[in-house]
Amino acid sequence: MTPEVEEAVERIVAGVPVAIARAISWCEAGGERSAELLAALPPRSAHVVGVTGAPGAGKSTLVSALVRELRAEGETVAVVAVDPSSPLTGGALLGDRARMEGTAGDRGVFFRSLASRGAAGGLSAAARAATQVLSAGGFGVVLVETVGAGQAEVSIMRVADTVALVLPPGAGDELQALKAGLMEIADVYVLNKADQPGIRELRAQVRSVLDARGERGWTPPLVETVARAGEGVGDLVAALRRHREHLRHGTGAARASAGSRAEAERVARAAFDAALAAEREDILAQLDAGALGEVDAGLELARRAARRLA
Repeated sequence: MTPEVEEAVERIVAGVPVAIARAISWCEAGGERSAELLAALPPRSAHVVGVTGAPGAGKSTLVSALVRELRAEGETVAVVAVDPSSPLTGGALLGDRARMEGTAGDRGVFFRSLASRGAAGGLSAAARAATQVLSAGGFGVVLVETVGAGQAEVSIMRVADTVALVLPPGAGDELQALKAGLMEIADVYVLNKADQPGIRELRAQVRSVLDARGERGWTPPLVETVARAGEGVGDLVAALRRHREHLRHGTGAARASAGSRAEAERVARAAFDAALAAEREDILAQLDAGALGEVDAGLELARRAARRLA
């Protein structure tokens, strides 16, 4: 381990915010330093909760309410919010940190936004790595708020221990679109904006989806919330904890293993892509000069990338 990484690990485990922030930036950048850091950090032990759903469902407001509720119960909380805009947003929490009132100066709360940079599934490629850093930094709960990319967001299952799907009244058409994807992997259904018309219909629609889903060892609860008023948030926290307890005595190990495999594959793909990029210009020049055919150029590029990784 390099001295730089060794020092970073010590400072992260000591809970130094600037060291945690820098380590997450390393994870976003990728490369050998990031891989070395993650290998040196302790295994993830925090409860990672994915908060997902379509834009307008109230995810950001709900995350804010969850932070306040968890802090009131003495829990340390980190939030990873995936920013759908440019990585030059300055770390804004989906462009709106104003909703996180009451947490300034609280060392028990940490916020970080990650740019999705076009990654599939509404997530940043570094999201899982960031949760490991935050867990090592001493945060007991890590909330991962996704962009809101619809059915493709099933990738959150490979990052989070518990997936909370946020749905507002009037989401009937959306439910139809999500049945084959996100609805299938939600661990808790959050019926947000429960004070608005249409909540009864939404409740019935979600229950019909649950009936079609059948028995799988865990029956996802339906929790009604009014996030902007903090109503029902305590019930949601209790439901999230019940699911974590279920994982400890059920499918938790298999789920964690699947997530680890997905992260290993991501790191391997990133390393191979970097190796390809390092050799691409030379191969393209030979192709343009007629020294290589298209098939030969593709094979040679792959061989060189593989040798770089060997």
